[in-house]
Amino acid sequence: MRRITRYILAEFIKLSVVMSVCMTAGMIFVVVGQEAIRQGLGPTAVVKLLPYALPVALAYVVPGTTLFAACSIYGRMSAMNEVTAIKSLGISPMALLWPSLLFAFAVSLGAVWLNDVAAWGRIGLKRVALESAEQIAYGMLRSSRSYSTDRLSINVKDVQDHVLVRPTVKLYEDDDSPPIVLTAEFAEIDTDAERDVLLISMTNGEIERGDSIRMDFPDTELIEVPLSNASRKAGGALRPADTALRRIPGEIISQRIALEDLERTLAADVAYQLMTGEFAELNDERWSQQQGAIAGGEARLSRLQTEPWRRWANGFSCFAFVLVGAPLAVRMRSADVWTSFIACFLPILIVYYPLLAYGVDLSKSGDLPPYSVWLANVVMMAAGCFMIRRTIRH
Repeated sequence: MRRITRYILAEFIKLSVVMSVCMTAGMIFVVVGQEAIRQGLGPTAVVKLLPYALPVALAYVVPGTTLFAACSIYGRMSAMNEVTAIKSLGISPMALLWPSLLFAFAVSLGAVWLNDVAAWGRIGLKRVALESAEQIAYGMLRSSRSYSTDRLSINVKDVQDHVLVRPTVKLYEDDDSPPIVLTAEFAEIDTDAERDVLLISMTNGEIERGDSIRMDFPDTELIEVPLSNASRKAGGALRPADTALRRIPGEIISQRIALEDLERTLAADVAYQLMTGEFAELNDERWSQQQGAIAGGEARLSRLQTEPWRRWANGFSCFAFVLVGAPLAVRMRSADVWTSFIACFLPILIVYYPLLAYGVDLSKSGDLPPYSVWLANVVMMAAGCFMIRRTIRH
């Protein structure tokens, strides 16, 4: 039996590693290549993206490769009557299944860690995009004569080397005030990475803001735009999905303290208005803004509380997939690995992922407790245990 155990583990590891390498390389090539073409990134930026893209791609690939390995090994063994031969010797088929289940459990623990590393990878991808804002802007301006983000818009007549011909730059602020519009004869873009700003030097132009402000500048005017405003990958506060697991407990405590401060401030303001009899002030717009801030804080707290459960559930999808895929491949008795894989993956696609999305969405909104993200895994594991029992008995 030790020889069979070693054989199954060796085949499982070999197939998992080979498929992970091939699928990860293909995914990185497609995703990074498309992003580089679309954003106009050069070879240097692409090389910087690769280390960050690797864990992100692996986090998506590993569950599928473990399922593929299980379907391949047990489908082939069943088709060659090896499972029947084992049962004829009075040995339970569980002796064939437990090595892959044990390996899948170990892979699931690694996948949890990989999901945590993927959060670092997503931050790195955004950082590279910020640092490459100048290169991206030039690439978009050369191809479509325009480049825009939420806070910045640039339109040009032509691009000659690094010189923008007849550029129009619009800078948008947080409030509802009109944007600052700058037009010039020529302009150039540069990046100051140490200060995290995009520098736009404009020559012989004018500045407008609404109907009240208009000013000409015959010389060169230097405009500084924060890279977070100049990049399409800009984001606000760090998302829970991009936060390391070790930092989430501290983030939860900080968010709760911030929520309590907001609620105390709102309660004190309401009490003051009631005591002074200024009831009309209670309908002021700032009350809805404070209530919106509290609602946003509660939503972020729910996402923070859900995130650890989500990462563990995503990681242990590897174990759940093998728990279903291995006995299904044995019962199908097909040497064609793709037949077994598709027969197992279709129910996963139809049942597992919708249940996972349902649990994650309702947990993030606070409608269900955070552990509800395990609903899909529990259903798959229950189905797997039922199929293993039928495989052992029949």
